[in-house]
Amino acid sequence: MPSLLSNANAWTRTTHGRKLVRYTLVSVASTVTSIVVIAIVYGFKIIPGEVEATIFGNVVATLPAYNLNRRWTWGKTGRSHVRKEILPFWVIAALGIAFSILGASYAHHLVHTHHWSQLINTGLVVGANFVSFAVFWVLKLMIFNKIFGVEVAGDSGVG
Repeated sequence: MPSLLSNANAWTRTTHGRKLVRYTLVSVASTVTSIVVIAIVYGFKIIPGEVEATIFGNVVATLPAYNLNRRWTWGKTGRSHVRKEILPFWVIAALGIAFSILGASYAHHLVHTHHWSQLINTGLVVGANFVSFAVFWVLKLMIFNKIFGVEVAGDSGVG
């Protein structure tokens, strides 16, 4: 077991390992942001619709995620390239939001079929959003690494 932990720790110091850790941390931050925003705007009925609250929460979370991933995860500086960076990022983000909309629509169906409390309904909408983030996480990692990253397949060194 100590050897496994030592190997994992060494791997996180590789270029690829650092990128994966940073990408994961940005994903966690954006997921938490979207969940908190959705819980607030839907839970307090600021935005009463499940789909609208989900769209709003995900857009709010995606705005800082672009800059965090671009600058911190992939180390890009300077102006963003519209065709090579911004457009692909937002297309993938839009696909993730569209998938979240499917989950929100299902939550909408359940909410209006079962007449549960607002607390349970909010948990359902937030849960649908969380599952959507989880499904798209690996896909987005692979695509964003191609957009922002450098080739790291041969990187096995530490430090």
